[in-house]
Amino acid sequence: MMQFFTDLFRYPFLQYALMAALLSSVASGVVGSLVVVRRSTYVAGAIAHCVLGGMGVARFASTVYGVTWLTPMVGAFIAAFIAACVIAWATVYVKERLDSVLSIVWALGMAIGITFIMKTPGYAQDLMSYLFGSILMVSPTDLMLMLVLDAVILAGVLLFYNRILAVCFHEEAALARGIPVGLYTFLILIFTAITTVLLSQIVGIVMVIALLSIPAATVSRFTRRLSTMMIAATGLSMALSLGGLCISYGPELPVGATIIELAGLCYLAAILASAGPKRRRR
Repeated sequence: MMQFFTDLFRYPFLQYALMAALLSSVASGVVGSLVVVRRSTYVAGAIAHCVLGGMGVARFASTVYGVTWLTPMVGAFIAAFIAACVIAWATVYVKERLDSVLSIVWALGMAIGITFIMKTPGYAQDLMSYLFGSILMVSPTDLMLMLVLDAVILAGVLLFYNRILAVCFHEEAALARGIPVGLYTFLILIFTAITTVLLSQIVGIVMVIALLSIPAATVSRFTRRLSTMMIAATGLSMALSLGGLCISYGPELPVGATIIELAGLCYLAAILASAGPKRRRR
């Protein structure tokens, strides 16, 4: 662990990785709290698998047809936005069952990604970095993008906090007050899409759901106030990301998997800690 802090001041790629972990934790804590409160964790899973489709299409287009501006990250954002729009339209306006929509979006996104990955020359070896993350390969450009997207998420949540709060906890009351629930549901889905793409850089598409939900779920064992949950989940996500980086660096363990393992242990400890007082009160 000490080796990480020693090398941190010597190697820029470690500094970039640390900054990426901290920046992504802001989105993870804020949006993860919304996802946990709304019990829509698998929405993030469906969007994440569409992200793989967007990355596959983007890499195919840039490699085969020379569309250089369509990078995997741009493809990921386009796919995430489309997935969020489809989920919002199908569930809010068409009134389709959420579980059916998520299953279709999840499977279709994954299928499209696999198809284009297999048809792209020399691309298969890059698949692991998208599936399981590549935080040590983060560039300064990626960091600037993360900073901008964090600012967008924070500005949106602060600006519409009271209405988002009403939609999350009292949807029927929000409708009665004239709040456009569909619009704010779509806004939350867009925030989820942005965060999913950010976290895919850290832990990969496979484990996005865990990093998005576990810190907020852990904190929710001790508080029900949404604002407190967002702040505490952000801090916990930062601590878990830093811990995962430190622990994995020496033995060369996968960073994303180490972060999720720490998060799982933390959640288990929270369950045990919060269950004791409940048993005594009974």
